[in-house]
Amino acid sequence: MNKNPASIINASPMSSLQIMAVVICIALNALDGFDVLAISFASPGIAQEWGINRAQLGIVLAMEMFGMAVGSVLLGGAADRFGRKPTIQFCLLLMTLGMFLAAYVMTVNQLLIVRFLTGLGIGGMLASTNAMVAEFANQRFRHFCVIMMATGYPIGAIIGGSVVSVLLETHTWRAIFIFGGVVSGLFLFVVAFLLPESVEYLSNKRPPNALKRLNKILLKMGSTAINELPPQVQTVKQSSFRILASEKLRGLTLLLLLAYFTQIMTFYFILKWIPKFVVDMGFEASQAGQVLVWANVGGAIGAILLGLLSSKIKLRNLLVTVLVISFFMVSAFGLGYESLSSLAWISAATGFFTNAGVVGLYALMAQSFPSDVRASGTGVVIGFGRGGAALSPIIAGYLFTAGVGLQGVSIAMGAGALVAAVAVVLIGIRQTNLGNQVSP
Repeated sequence: MNKNPASIINASPMSSLQIMAVVICIALNALDGFDVLAISFASPGIAQEWGINRAQLGIVLAMEMFGMAVGSVLLGGAADRFGRKPTIQFCLLLMTLGMFLAAYVMTVNQLLIVRFLTGLGIGGMLASTNAMVAEFANQRFRHFCVIMMATGYPIGAIIGGSVVSVLLETHTWRAIFIFGGVVSGLFLFVVAFLLPESVEYLSNKRPPNALKRLNKILLKMGSTAINELPPQVQTVKQSSFRILASEKLRGLTLLLLLAYFTQIMTFYFILKWIPKFVVDMGFEASQAGQVLVWANVGGAIGAILLGLLSSKIKLRNLLVTVLVISFFMVSAFGLGYESLSSLAWISAATGFFTNAGVVGLYALMAQSFPSDVRASGTGVVIGFGRGGAALSPIIAGYLFTAGVGLQGVSIAMGAGALVAAVAVVLIGIRQTNLGNQVSP
């Protein structure tokens, strides 16, 4: 009797192949984490070399976010149409080119262009890996694996930031991008030889030789081969924008978008401006990188703890609590601190809650869309939501230029977490009213 491959994965223990696929996706998200924050590590050197003010630097810091927004929508849809693996490979190629080119730019405008290119790849990567992990994890560990995938982001910033702190002792900011380009290029080979295609994609989309490719993966997972593909799931022929506006998904998608937009604005305010704050306080650029590393250490711990607690506490309740605390921590960050150790501790504590809020939203996204539109739906939410990430350093930069102090800017930017908490509460109310049978 034929079985549905998705049902096989849901009911079976995690095989070594599935674990490897999840680990590779975690590593890819770690690469994303470093690539996004590379410009933050480099920002003090860029500002010094080119003599740009905080408002101009805010635009530089934000440019890859605009690319990420476009990449999430366009390449998220490509992952549903052409496959998760080829889309991931294309995103890696964009990221590799963007990182290497950033090391050789001579003007601000050139840097803006190559950071936008890098952002395209990063945005598409996140939508694709989010879908890939959700489809390779079994039902028992799906939430946990998606959250662990998102935890790769701060891990990449921690490892990359530690390397960068050493590089900046003897090299200029350009060495950061050369290092990032080399690592991104190496992952092209890792994905090509070790990462399988999604079983659900092969089953639903049925590209050439789908049954043969699917059975090869099932056998490597320790499962038995199937004689024929299961009945095809009705696929959605609409674009990502039409999916966002559909009657079935409109309300939930808009609330997820609002929550992600506002929380990511709060999240990137901290991550993008920490190095500049630290340097302005009189510390070296290498020390600024170390403070940013601590912010990501806190973020990684927060994400892991959220993943562990999500199996015991309702995710929405957990998220609301984390988001409210995020607001108070970002506001506390704005008090200002004189010692490097104090900065490191408050940065770690703030990163703990702000990143936990972000990865909790990724878990909500992963279970909100059916498999045939999972990458598209996630890409739309992340893509439009990334507008918050893009606006965050720009708004903060102009507030600083207008004379608003660190405390006032921190409270204003931290308020995004409160809005996100309200949106998550409304998601719960909506699902209760609709009698949703699948509670996130």
